[in-house]
Amino acid sequence: MGVEGSGKTTVGVLLAQKLGWEFADADAFHSPENIRKISNRIPLTDADRAPWLAGLHQAIQEWVAQGKNAVLACSALKRSYRAELVSATPPETVRFVYLKGGHDLILARLRSRHGHFARESILASQFADLEEPENAITVEVDKTPEAIVSEIICRLGALQAAYPDAAPK
Repeated sequence: MGVEGSGKTTVGVLLAQKLGWEFADADAFHSPENIRKISNRIPLTDADRAPWLAGLHQAIQEWVAQGKNAVLACSALKRSYRAELVSATPPETVRFVYLKGGHDLILARLRSRHGHFARESILASQFADLEEPENAITVEVDKTPEAIVSEIICRLGALQAAYPDAAPK
């Protein structure tokens, strides 16, 4: 999780590959209307996000029910969004990883990125909406994707060692 440009997809794909897990990008769950709004630099409202969050919640429920391990790249900026994503899910089955970066670093990344429907103009609204998580693995994104993934895997392993019954699913 994190703001646009924090590396969610890049890190998520690499993490899923390293773990041998399924990967999904929350952007694929957006409606055509939401993509149109984002493409036209119109920030999404909570009402816009409601069906998107419901679809993501359903996907998470299906993965858990099937015993599938998955990495989902999703902004999940607000506490209420994260709570909705994991509602009715056993707490030990989902882990949030917060890809944290400062405004200037993220802005530079967005300016160098091509081919994505989100643009740097939504960055201010993303930071305004961001409610940093208390119970997430927080990783600074000022390193290479490989270093970020290594840190995540190490920290996931430490969680599993400390709480053996809480292995990620």
